[in-house]
Amino acid sequence: MRDRKIAQATHNILAYRIRLDNGSICQDNDDDGETAAGKRLGHLLQLVEAENVVVVVTRWFGGTHLGPDRFKLINNAARQALEAGGFIDEQAKSTTSKKTNRK
Repeated sequence: MRDRKIAQATHNILAYRIRLDNGSICQDNDDDGETAAGKRLGHLLQLVEAENVVVVVTRWFGGTHLGPDRFKLINNAARQALEAGGFIDEQAKSTTSKKTNRK
C-alpha cells in the first residue's frame, strides 16, 4: 500500500449487506480482532435498511485505550460514511435516532 498509516492499521472492521436478484439479502461482517465491532456494524446496516453496500472502518491504536466508547466511535464513523454515500434515507435516520434516544 502507498499509505503506510493505512498499511499499519490495527483493525479493519467491515460489514456488508447485498440484495440478491432473487430478493434475499446476503450479509456478513468481520471484526478483524475488534471483538463484536463487525456485528455492530452489521446491525447498523440492518437498522437503517441499507442495501448493496460495504462499510469498512479502520482503527489504529494510538496508545490510548478507548474502552467501550470505541463502539460508539466506530458506529458513528460508519453512519457518517453511509449518510455521505446516500445509503441512509431521511426516514431511516429518524427511525434509528428515535430508537437510540429511548431511556
